[in-house]
Amino acid sequence: MPQTLTVLRGFLLALLVLGLLASGVELLLLEHFETGWQWLPLVMIPVALLASVALAFRPTRGKVWSFRAAMTSLVVAGVLGLMQHYLGNMEFELEMRPAMEGFELFKESMMGATPALAPGMMAHLGLLGLALTYRHPLLARRERDHDDPET
Repeated sequence: MPQTLTVLRGFLLALLVLGLLASGVELLLLEHFETGWQWLPLVMIPVALLASVALAFRPTRGKVWSFRAAMTSLVVAGVLGLMQHYLGNMEFELEMRPAMEGFELFKESMMGATPALAPGMMAHLGLLGLALTYRHPLLARRERDHDDPET
């Protein structure tokens, strides 16, 4: 069973790295660097990639925690991006039609020029990374050491 989990963690890490690379390339092609907020994923992606490589090649307890911090940051950045995209679209819709409200405003803001759900990919990748560290053996050892005072 431990070997299966190791293979599964490796597979999840490969999917994560592929997703990070694809997202980074897409953001660069879209020239997603006009404002300070747009730089956030372009900074977070390389940080997450470095944490992923460090975890893949020389895993230690500290690197698992650093990786988790990077993944949590991706989740936060994804949620912030969702809000930024949605609010930007809503502002545009209200400039065009100030009387718009309720579900119509929500729907038009979600379908606006800026893809409102696209930043969710960052959160998704962060959650994928957190999933691969769930009950990670490097973290479990330390917990067992504290439970057994003789070790």
